[in-house]
Amino acid sequence: MNGVTWYDKHPAFIVQAEEPFNGNAPLDFLCQEFVTSTDLFFCRNHGNVPVVDSNSYHLTVNGMVKTPLVLSLDELKARFPKVEIMATLQCAGNRRDELQNVAPIPNELPWGAGAISNAVWGGVRLRDVLIAAGIDRKAKHAAFSGLDAVTRLGKTFGFGGSIPAEKTLLPETLLAYEMNGQPLEPIHGFPLRTIVPGYIGARSVKWLSTITLQTEPSDNYFQQRAYKLFPPEVTPENVRWEDGIMLGENSLNTVICYPASGDRLPSGAVQVLGYAIGDGHNLVNAVEVSGDGKNWIGARFLTDNRDVWTWRLWEASLALPAGENEISARARDTAGNSQPQDTQEIWNFKGYSNNAWHRVKVQVKE
Repeated sequence: MNGVTWYDKHPAFIVQAEEPFNGNAPLDFLCQEFVTSTDLFFCRNHGNVPVVDSNSYHLTVNGMVKTPLVLSLDELKARFPKVEIMATLQCAGNRRDELQNVAPIPNELPWGAGAISNAVWGGVRLRDVLIAAGIDRKAKHAAFSGLDAVTRLGKTFGFGGSIPAEKTLLPETLLAYEMNGQPLEPIHGFPLRTIVPGYIGARSVKWLSTITLQTEPSDNYFQQRAYKLFPPEVTPENVRWEDGIMLGENSLNTVICYPASGDRLPSGAVQVLGYAIGDGHNLVNAVEVSGDGKNWIGARFLTDNRDVWTWRLWEASLALPAGENEISARARDTAGNSQPQDTQEIWNFKGYSNNAWHRVKVQVKE
C-alpha cells in the first residue's frame, strides 16, 4: 500500500518523499478553499510516524514549574476548557525550489510553494496548562519533545524545538487534539501536538510527549542546528552552527497559485489566484500583481478575515499580451513591510524563508 493511500491523502497529493513521508497539495487545489481539507494538508516529517495508544498516552510538563504535571489525554480534556483556533502552518522550506535555481541546496527537500495549509485546530490553551503547573518567572523558553524517532549525527531522539515563554502565554498557542473538527490523524500528530500560530511549522511539534520550562532554548538538533538561518556567504564548508539565527516567526509572503509556470493561456484577461501570509503580528493588507514587473494592479481578497494567524486568499484579473509573460506578485502589511524583490538577496544554503516576489512564466496564445 503506498504512502498516499496509507495516510488517506487525496489522489492529487504530491509526495515529496515516501520515508519519512512528506508532501503537499497542488497549488491550484490550495487556493480553492480557505480551510484546507485534512487530506490535502501538507506533511513535514523527519522520522517515523509513531503508533501511539491514546489510552496509555500521557503528557509530562516539567522543568521550571512549581508542580510538575503528568496528564492523560482524557485528563487534559476534562481539566482545561476546549478552544478552537484557525491557523495557517507553513514549512520553513516553502519555496525552496526557487532558491535552488540560484545555487545548489543539497540534502534538502525541493519544496515548491505548496508546503503550507490552513486548518481549524481544537484543543486547550498552552497557557492554561502552564499556569496550572506554576511557571517560574525565570523560565525563558518552553521546549517540546515528540514521540517520533529521528536519527541525526549517530543519535536517535524525538523531534523537538522550543518557543519563547512569552509566546506560550498568548491565547493562540494551543495543545491541539483535533484538526478540522476531527481527532488528529497519526500523520498530523495524534494524539496531541502544539500549534504555534505565526511561527514556522517546525515549532508546532507533533506527537507531543514533554513540555519543559527552562532558561535556554531547546538543545534538540532541530532547534540548535537544522532550522537556522544564515547569510548568503555562509556555506556548508564554512558554517559555524552557533552563529545561525534560530527560526521562529514567519515572514511576509505571497504566492501565485494559478496560473502555474509553463501554462498556455487563451488570449484575453487572465485570472490570477494566490495566497498571502503575514508575520504573525501584522495583517497582510495589500497584494499587487504585474505582468511586466513595472505596472502593478491591486488584487482582491476573497475572504474578509483579519486574523494575523491565517492566510488571505486573493484574486486579480490581468491583461497580458500574446507571447511569453512573467507574472509577479508582492504583498504589504499594516506595518508597511514589503517583500524583497530578488531571491539572490535572501539565498541561504539551507533554503529557508524564501519570501521574494513570486513569479510564474506563462505563454499567452495569439
